[in-house]
Amino acid sequence: MFKHLALVLGLSSSLVFAAEPPANQVIVHDPVMAQEGKTFYVFSTGPGIPFYSSTDLKNWTKEGEVFSQEPKMTRQSAPEYAGFPWAPDVYFHNGKYYLYFAVSTFGKNKSGIGVAVNKTLNPKSPDYKWEELGTVIQSVPNRDDWNAIDAAIIDDEKGAAWMSFGSFWGGIKLLKLNEDRTKPAEPQEWYSLATRERGGVVNPNEPPKEGAVEAPFIFKKNDYYYLFVSFDLCCRGEKSTYNIRVGRSKTLTGPYVDKDGKDMHEGGGSLVLSGDKDFIALGHNSTYTFNKKDYLVFHAYDTNDKYVPKLKILEMKWDKDQWPTVDAKDLAKYKSTLKNK
Repeated sequence: MFKHLALVLGLSSSLVFAAEPPANQVIVHDPVMAQEGKTFYVFSTGPGIPFYSSTDLKNWTKEGEVFSQEPKMTRQSAPEYAGFPWAPDVYFHNGKYYLYFAVSTFGKNKSGIGVAVNKTLNPKSPDYKWEELGTVIQSVPNRDDWNAIDAAIIDDEKGAAWMSFGSFWGGIKLLKLNEDRTKPAEPQEWYSLATRERGGVVNPNEPPKEGAVEAPFIFKKNDYYYLFVSFDLCCRGEKSTYNIRVGRSKTLTGPYVDKDGKDMHEGGGSLVLSGDKDFIALGHNSTYTFNKKDYLVFHAYDTNDKYVPKLKILEMKWDKDQWPTVDAKDLAKYKSTLKNK
């Protein structure tokens, strides 16, 4: 699976994704989580969207893939599809789990975000069945200055759902969804949350050479909404430079500012975590409260294991000014175990 993933991205299988990853650890890219009952689930980028289950956040079982075949919306949204769905998000509403996912071509903004629903995440349940509901939004080169990937969903204080998304190009966007959580609300409400400076003229047929901000995730804590993003580059093995940044706002729609008061729409973003000699390219995080503790979930490339992206789940605390903090020493302490079914 991971050899295929590496080759699709145009990378050597000895770089980001090992041809035969270690059988005893969870290998993921762009991980997101959900909890159903006492069981936790992790979903990630990969063929069919692979997912894993755990009851303790450390010992994991591979459950399979969400999709047994290519999602129906794929060829319409991304004719040059990379071969597997990207960057999922899982969201629970009104008795159903919604799984948002992207189909795209690496380095282009011919992309689409789709959605599927299920009554349960437990593949052993008789109610387990993913139903694809189609395309939520689609980006088109020469028409749109944004990229329809990396979706993350949050409800506002009135219960309305909003989707943050974006990668490079025009940065991070926020879009209000309809009551069904499957399309933009009408009339449409869009906001731009974060951008970085882009150099020169952008060729719509090539990825931007600058402006690297992607993978948004908004987390509500006390008085603030916190916008987490990833700066710089993933998927380049030892040359990967991903790092996790954050800004905050008292309103969901922003503006989001960092610790220095710089607007994320003007390149702001305070560093949360950037890695060390053993783990680099930390990024595409998600953030949750489980059992009264807050956690930062992300992938990190293991420099001692051919830069394989490994699952990291670190406790997140808060300083006196209500900014999130994560202990970099915990990077080495957290090690997942992959069990056989």
